[in-house]
Amino acid sequence: MQQELLVMNNITKIYTDGVVANRNVNFSLYEGEIHAVVGENGAGKSTLMKMLFGIEQPSEGFICLNGDKVVLHTPDEAIKKGIGMVHQHFMLVPSFTVAENIILGIEPHKGLSIDYKKAVQMTEELSKKYNLSVNAEMRVEDLTVAMKQKVEILKALIRGAKILILDEPTAVLTPQETDELFVQLKKLKEEGHTIVFISHKLKEVKAISDRITIMRSGKTEGVFYTKDVTEQQISKLMVGRDIVLKYDKGDSQYGDAVLKVKNLAYKNYQDKYIFKNINFSVRQGQILGIAGVEGNGQTQLIKAITGSMSVSDGAVEINGTQINKKSIKDIRNTGLSYVPEDRITEGMAGDASIADNVISNIYDKTEISSKGIFLENKKITSLASRLVEEFKVKCSGIGQKIGMLSGGNMQKVIVARECSTSPKLLIAEQPTRGVDIGAAHFIHEKLLEMRKNKTAILLVSADLNEVMELSDSLIVMYEGEIVAYFENPSKITEEELGLCMLGLKKHSESELRRAMYE
Repeated sequence: MQQELLVMNNITKIYTDGVVANRNVNFSLYEGEIHAVVGENGAGKSTLMKMLFGIEQPSEGFICLNGDKVVLHTPDEAIKKGIGMVHQHFMLVPSFTVAENIILGIEPHKGLSIDYKKAVQMTEELSKKYNLSVNAEMRVEDLTVAMKQKVEILKALIRGAKILILDEPTAVLTPQETDELFVQLKKLKEEGHTIVFISHKLKEVKAISDRITIMRSGKTEGVFYTKDVTEQQISKLMVGRDIVLKYDKGDSQYGDAVLKVKNLAYKNYQDKYIFKNINFSVRQGQILGIAGVEGNGQTQLIKAITGSMSVSDGAVEINGTQINKKSIKDIRNTGLSYVPEDRITEGMAGDASIADNVISNIYDKTEISSKGIFLENKKITSLASRLVEEFKVKCSGIGQKIGMLSGGNMQKVIVARECSTSPKLLIAEQPTRGVDIGAAHFIHEKLLEMRKNKTAILLVSADLNEVMELSDSLIVMYEGEIVAYFENPSKITEEELGLCMLGLKKHSESELRRAMYE
């Protein structure tokens, strides 16, 4: 029988407001295993990992490491005990080099100055030892997402991490980059490291992990050897019901073009093109997907279309109205709804109630106000209550602060708000990032329902399964340009799409023109 390296025994976490995040959770790690943790948003897995990394402390229960009880008050104490964590949102300084980021806080010195040459040497030796190839002297802001992730892993390893917690490590990687990461994780495992792999991608959980802990509603639903359970069984234990992982979209008869993007280009303050020569259209009843590795211009393109950024050249037309230089409010009035990529900073007001967030895009409309001037509480309560029920938002009531919800429930509120106005055009940017399988399935069904009702939908996603399953047509962006266009994404493979996303395969100009004139 394998020796348990770490045990979390009967862990309960109750916050000061009475919210129970974990209840009598038992979790253990064997030395040299890859152990997956899965569960819906709000299932308690993030809180459990925060306690393991010293960010939070348990209300009840205890942690044993190598047979000894330990109390982890801070991440520094966890790091000293050999526990490291790579967060979903990287904790790197963009303007620093790779070496400067890796030795930050443990800098080698030469006299009173930092020995940068030694820092580069340490980075190169570590990189070679673990087969995590990085350029020690490149600035982090110039790295790909996959390279930044390597830097984060090396940061943890140089500090002596034997247990490595990875939070959604493949969320924005191509299939090729994911395969490379898995090779590296298996090598770390062979070197004696223990890896906690938190993910919503069950296919990848099955591919990489030895054991799996499934959580639901703050409790452990079971611990299994991964080879003994199917994806369907895992998803049912996560959400308490069967989840359909495929969609029968049915045929859609496209109407007129709602969104037209013509020769769009944007240069930054350094006079460098972030995107250029962008041409496409989205029609009524069509879902057009945009795929691409993060940092290839998609984010800035969406900012230009939604009016939060001015372009250098070209035009955007929504419902026959050219929106260049129009205010965001005027652009919204053309029939646009928008689910932003960053729900925390752009999609909601965290300290405001669910009800206030739900009406934030229609506060001056007669649906909830008298003559567009005085807000009517009855109408607001009725609307917010209906959307919370319809979108199955788990909350204590519409007066609860949205910032207190789990990530998946925050996203449901935002999607509910944007779908409730019967938009002509919906731009959904990473609509299910960091969202569990149950909530993601629900959001996907809503998008398909809107498609059926003739809404034009522009879907931007780093999740290849999502963008391939939902899209009627698909464009791929690389280094700020559209490099591929697929009329029927269901007929291509993830590998082929990944090659286009990495710029290794490109379509001809005549093929790309069809994205505009189909």
